[in-house]
Amino acid sequence: MNRNLGIILIIVGAITLIWSGVSFTKKEKVVDVGPLQVSVDKKEQLVWPPYLGSILLVGGIVLIITDKKRR
Repeated sequence: MNRNLGIILIIVGAITLIWSGVSFTKKEKVVDVGPLQVSVDKKEQLVWPPYLGSILLVGGIVLIITDKKRR
């Protein structure tokens, strides 16, 4: 169980280090007066810190090492 979780943490940590964030477009209503509606596309960005990927990567490695010592 710990080995599988460790592998998942390593993969997610590596992806987090490679990708620094995700950007997406969101529609936002600016004016809504009767039949008249005006909306604008607003670009949003979700950014996570690089140390998060490092922590996940190291945690996965530690789980795999401790699982091998138990056997």
